[in-house]
Amino acid sequence: MCPLWIDRSRAIVCYTPPMTIEFTGRIWFWRGPAPWYFVTVPAEPCRELRAIAGFVTYGWGVIPVAVQIGNSAWKTSLFPKDGRYLVPIKASIREVECLEEGDDVHVRLDVRADRDQGRHDRATRWDRQ
Repeated sequence: MCPLWIDRSRAIVCYTPPMTIEFTGRIWFWRGPAPWYFVTVPAEPCRELRAIAGFVTYGWGVIPVAVQIGNSAWKTSLFPKDGRYLVPIKASIREVECLEEGDDVHVRLDVRADRDQGRHDRATRWDRQ
């Protein structure tokens, strides 16, 4: 069953958790007052995320997700920026996965509808056998 169903002719949106998004993106560095590394979610998944944002956000438009890159997984929130969403990449993940600015990474996002008010677990390793 598709987690997102939209009937634009009647402005109906139905969201049935969970929503999983996978994509490959490039790591980039935000040099603002609070420097951080991100991967930008592609345009098409961002449209789907905007459609369900009201169901899952806990404020400021952020969307809680579970992220997997390589063998590492953690919980965080996607940040809205300029019509897209940004996946923050923690320093501990970059270190364990040997990632740097400019690297292309495969990202798996599982949207969390539990609205856990931003509580995030520490990064964990997913061992593949």
